[in-house]
Amino acid sequence: MDNTGDLRLLLASRHPLVIAEMRDELRFLEILGGVADSLDLPVWTWSVARGLARDGNPPQIHTIDPKAAVDHVSTLTGPGVFVFADVHRHLEDPVLLRKLKEFAHASQPSRTLVLAVPDHVVPRELDGTALTWSLRPPGREELDLLARRTLEDLMERSIRVSLDRDQYLQLVESLRGLSVTEAERLIQRAALRDGKVDSGDVAFVRGAKAELLGAGGVLELIEADHGTLDAVGGMANLKEWLRLRGRAMEAAAREFGIEPPRGVLVTGVPGCGKSLVAKTLARTWNLPLVLLDPARLYASYVGESEQRLRDALRTLEAMAPVVVWIDEIEKAFDAGRAGDGGVSRRILGTFLRWMQERPEGIFVIATCNDVASMPPELLRKGRFDEIFFVDLPEASEREEILRIHLAARKRDPRGFDLARLGLASEGFSGADIEAAVVGALYRAYGQGGELTTDLIMEEIAGTVPLSRTRAEEVRALRGWAAERAVAA
Repeated sequence: MDNTGDLRLLLASRHPLVIAEMRDELRFLEILGGVADSLDLPVWTWSVARGLARDGNPPQIHTIDPKAAVDHVSTLTGPGVFVFADVHRHLEDPVLLRKLKEFAHASQPSRTLVLAVPDHVVPRELDGTALTWSLRPPGREELDLLARRTLEDLMERSIRVSLDRDQYLQLVESLRGLSVTEAERLIQRAALRDGKVDSGDVAFVRGAKAELLGAGGVLELIEADHGTLDAVGGMANLKEWLRLRGRAMEAAAREFGIEPPRGVLVTGVPGCGKSLVAKTLARTWNLPLVLLDPARLYASYVGESEQRLRDALRTLEAMAPVVVWIDEIEKAFDAGRAGDGGVSRRILGTFLRWMQERPEGIFVIATCNDVASMPPELLRKGRFDEIFFVDLPEASEREEILRIHLAARKRDPRGFDLARLGLASEGFSGADIEAAVVGALYRAYGQGGELTTDLIMEEIAGTVPLSRTRAEEVRALRGWAAERAVAA
């Protein structure tokens, strides 16, 4: 149900006390006004600046204090909706809480008192008495109307708009989660950058929205400067799987009957490119990449950690479509952490529910080195679309990795014996191979010469790869993956 239908049901059901969470007050009052008018209910609004007033009329005298305003509401006999804006700062007053509770218990028909707050806050005294409600961001239809109106206005001002249907749908999709005012301003910002609106502005709007919706340091917008999936050596199955699913993130895919993918867990041997896949995926899909760092969730005060997570998850929903990266997820949600009063267990529970119920357009890519320490709940079917295992690269994959790293350092791979280097680096991870190339470059520069196959061979010969230093762990990972994961 949309906001209008939801509010109509709420007011018609005669709930006496509602806590409405919203950050777009003008839009909320506009929607509420329309619903109240259809139900023939007058709307009263209170603010600490003006006091209590009905439908834009002059305020009632002596109602600046919220307690006095509630007293005034209690003396009124007719129906009405009474909105108290930004009243959350006063909800520590025990007298006000008592007056609100008594108003709710009086339960007079067709009278609803709405506490409008920016965050989900329910005082313990009102728990079970007040009904909580959240203003949803504008839906696709509302954003579609806004985008059309804004683009038409820009064209009337001689600003060129060149978007085909798919690009226009992507632009509308990129506005999801913003208020109407924020969405309109972002389109105008995109137009004023270069005097036009075209396909390049879709990425700009997504990035600007990610910055606008930051969640207190828990989320970090990652710059897409690591290339595309083509910059990742090996992992042919995983890359092909991601390429196919990427098309389903497009707005037109829903019209075709395709549901967007939800997420993937990539586990395997450390240093084999799992994090690089995450960094390059968003660039390949032309979506923003956001790192969710659960280590930043934990705070000192009771309930603060859980609130930070809820804020971060709500922000991610607003950023959709988006790629969310959780690095080393096994360390992030340690439900067995001792001495935290159950905080880690509650955080894990909240995250698991979100993973199961999150809306479309949020693709989670989680990387993991030690899958044995993963909470088993995270591995249950439905959390991720697929689990991939990244093993040490084979000879042909090692040659591909060498080719990528040489080209990235302005060397022509055709000038090197890649087959010889690939055989010599058996048991090396992608990180080991990169380190060998970098070490050989240092050696060549120090000698005043050029990088050669022999110099890279010397670096390979002097390296003890992870497959030998942590052989037992690698065997255990392979044993787990043999029956539980798909080879990347």
